[in-house]
Amino acid sequence: MSTSVSSHTLPFVTRIAGRHAKDIIARDRARAQKIMQGINPHGPAASHELRRRSRGGGVDATDGAIAYTASVGVGTPPTQYTLIIDTGSANTWVGADKPYQQTSSSINTGRTVNVTYGSASLSGTEFIDTVTLSPSLVIEKQSIGVSSSAQGFEGVDGILGLGPSDLTFNTVSGKEIVPTVTDNLFAQGTIKHDTLGIFFAPTNENDPVSGELTFGGVDTRKITSDVSFVPITSKFPASFFWGIKQNVTYGSDTRLLHHAHGIVDTGTTLLLLATDAFQAYQEATGATMDSTTGLLTLTEDQFANLQSLYFHVGDGVFEFTPNAQIWPRALNTAIGGQEDQIFLITADMGSQTQGLDFINGFALLQRFYSVYDTANSRVGLATTEFTYAETN
Repeated sequence: MSTSVSSHTLPFVTRIAGRHAKDIIARDRARAQKIMQGINPHGPAASHELRRRSRGGGVDATDGAIAYTASVGVGTPPTQYTLIIDTGSANTWVGADKPYQQTSSSINTGRTVNVTYGSASLSGTEFIDTVTLSPSLVIEKQSIGVSSSAQGFEGVDGILGLGPSDLTFNTVSGKEIVPTVTDNLFAQGTIKHDTLGIFFAPTNENDPVSGELTFGGVDTRKITSDVSFVPITSKFPASFFWGIKQNVTYGSDTRLLHHAHGIVDTGTTLLLLATDAFQAYQEATGATMDSTTGLLTLTEDQFANLQSLYFHVGDGVFEFTPNAQIWPRALNTAIGGQEDQIFLITADMGSQTQGLDFINGFALLQRFYSVYDTANSRVGLATTEFTYAETN
């Protein structure tokens, strides 16, 4: 795996869309239900399945309580647009808020673009244009959609679709598949490897979280360990997403999950566990359910005795410290909680272990560097400077 430098990165900010904890939990569970049904798969093994499908609501950027946005340039000279970064869809488009500005590099193909995102949608026209992610990540002749009608995208200009190209199936008239931004970065020789690395800084205040995407490799300046890779699981439905097999223990000897199958998902906010594993976690921690937020809560004494969670992924063991397991206390009031309460970020998925036993969501992933290796059908994790931080 190559090392990427800063010129191959795209900075982004993270916003919590659901302001109340119960809304966050509801969104996460709804997303999990779609995943359990195998709706709109977007992992490396999904392409064969997607060839069988031509339509249907999807697991997408509007399903989760977390939204990632980046400033992306389109045109020559580029106009900057605020786009949602979505690894669960593949069409890139603009015009939901700020109107599309045609420039010398803009070509109207006359083809129609129609994309459905669960409860949101886009209708518009295909243009070919230059897309600038950073000074050295410039894509020539990229297919983009220009919105004439977009529903469900308030406050943003569109989407930067980073999923596999199969997700564009039948979205542009006269084309079966549309090459994505990542496809063209490869085709034009800008990046050499079909990988995407994601780095977060933990949320600890009301400002958006900073992070970055690394195209084509791993930015070793952001990691403090080797990347531990694990192949995509063959267990449905996790196999159709960024699905992995892992063991989870609380402390040194309390087993929560063993040889369990689930997914790594930036669009899920919390750490979701199957009901039986969640109940074992609650019993081990002594936490009680808070009726106001719907989250588990601890007393100060219980928090002082809270043990680490250990995630056994491939050949690596990743420690999720007590501080990492709690919601940032500076943000308690933002989710409807009391300032002095201690909330856990592990939630009940709402179903027993059955092939989707966990979802390692944003709350977990912000403590690690994650790598999505499409070419080799695998997921990687590494520690960062924030893995053991006491920011919450």
